[in-house]
Amino acid sequence: MAFLSEKAMLEKLKRFDTPSVTNVVATYPGDPLCLGLYEPWRQNWYTDTSIHTIYPELGRTVGYAVTVVYSLPNPNFHRFSITDLLDAIDKSKKPVIVVIKQDFPPEILPKVGLCGGQMTTAFKACGAVGVVTNGPSRDVDEIRPMKFQYLMSGVTPGHGEFSISAINVPVSVAGMDVAPGDIIHMDENGACKFPADKLAAVCNNIEPFLKVEEDRVNAVKAAKTIEEIKAAFTGKKIK
Repeated sequence: MAFLSEKAMLEKLKRFDTPSVTNVVATYPGDPLCLGLYEPWRQNWYTDTSIHTIYPELGRTVGYAVTVVYSLPNPNFHRFSITDLLDAIDKSKKPVIVVIKQDFPPEILPKVGLCGGQMTTAFKACGAVGVVTNGPSRDVDEIRPMKFQYLMSGVTPGHGEFSISAINVPVSVAGMDVAPGDIIHMDENGACKFPADKLAAVCNNIEPFLKVEEDRVNAVKAAKTIEEIKAAFTGKKIK
């Protein structure tokens, strides 16, 4: 593969959907084009069904993770504020996807409209392009023209007082474990993560992997009998 800058590689990955990225990252460990970065079932490297994409029309979104934990206020802990989070976004490689762990009691979590229009405006101004979070948010109509992606549990119109309890620590959000600086790829299928130092390898393998799938599909479409269909799908020759 010709040399590509990190920015060019991130742009390249926006040409492919998130399931295709997962295929190369870990889904098919027996395939030589799969990097096998994780044990597919037992490690948490992609999101589950508890969250969904709010603006599927935006297509694929890719960026470097900045992580943050929001929780109820702790009267004995006042270390972080929103400006500290904005500093972390500003100092990160760009573009940024903010991965928010909403660490609220279960009876409160579904009602936390955490990231409204003003917070989203600040995130975008600092270089973020999206948010992945295990809870809801609000102001989706106000955010829509910003072309800023959200992957979250749903929407709710209000919230109470909250605080930041940690910034740039490992977090688990919707079944996906994320470390600061991981690359996040997300679309309407969900999100997956992989280490930033594997970016070139993912970019290098994804087109050959998809070519194999395309050839298989074309062979199945061209088949005339059930035996030919099975042979095309499995790659086995008809005896």
